[in-house]
Amino acid sequence: MLSLWALFLLSVMVISWALDIESRLTLSGNANRVLGAEAMASSGADVALHPSIAPGSPNLHRQMGDRESYEVRVTGEGGRLNLNWLTAGEDPTRVGILRKYLELKGIELNDLDTMMDSLLDWVSPNRGLHRLNAPEETDDYHPPHAPLTSVDDLKKIFGWAEFTSRPGWDEDFTINSSGPIDLAWASRDVLRALPGMRDDSVDRFLQLRRGPDGIDGTADDVPFNNLTDVQTALGLTAEQFQQIAGLVGFKDQVFRIMSVGKSGDVTRSVQMIVRKGGNIPQLINWKEL
Repeated sequence: MLSLWALFLLSVMVISWALDIESRLTLSGNANRVLGAEAMASSGADVALHPSIAPGSPNLHRQMGDRESYEVRVTGEGGRLNLNWLTAGEDPTRVGILRKYLELKGIELNDLDTMMDSLLDWVSPNRGLHRLNAPEETDDYHPPHAPLTSVDDLKKIFGWAEFTSRPGWDEDFTINSSGPIDLAWASRDVLRALPGMRDDSVDRFLQLRRGPDGIDGTADDVPFNNLTDVQTALGLTAEQFQQIAGLVGFKDQVFRIMSVGKSGDVTRSVQMIVRKGGNIPQLINWKEL
């Protein structure tokens, strides 16, 4: 009887030991895959940083063996609305672009007035005054009277809570571009928010710019050499284009790099915003997602 009991205890110990080893191997395998996915994401980002790598380069997609790979997407940050540039000095034409964009997003007039006045109060250097539709400062609400430090600052501004709770609300915003709206990358709603732009002209331009696959930043995109080419593609006369000439640019040197690395069933992502104006790129922002 004692022998059977000892054998039972020995079996339990062996089984526990085996389960512990299996658990450790599983954890070790998961850790290795996480490390591998992070390494793949970083590798893709490093490739995208090279000065000769363009958004449509085939080097942005790579398979390493059967289990590891990276996919990188490079987009122009200048296609987004630079909130600090639009509100600096409260130029009515620039501010009007943001108002028009929010209108296109379905913001009602009363809410729009509150949002815009509160934003302008937030970034204005003038203290002690507030615009008609903006709230007074209180112990719980303190506009810094300084430019935004991130797009997420909009979540702190009075009247913006509902808008910033929408999925994808920040896809067209930035504080990192050079300022003027890059026509090589601007989205449909950003283009529509520009003065004098018609929907039909914007749609034709986007169809041409994106090429047959309908995606910006791929190999089949139609190449534009300068703003004159863009003007022609938009169907604007020289006089019409002059209305937006001070508001737009072409091929801003600031890019957003999104690198997704995979190892087995594990995925990790790295996002960088960089200025690629010479042989050495300037890192503006970096984060893991």
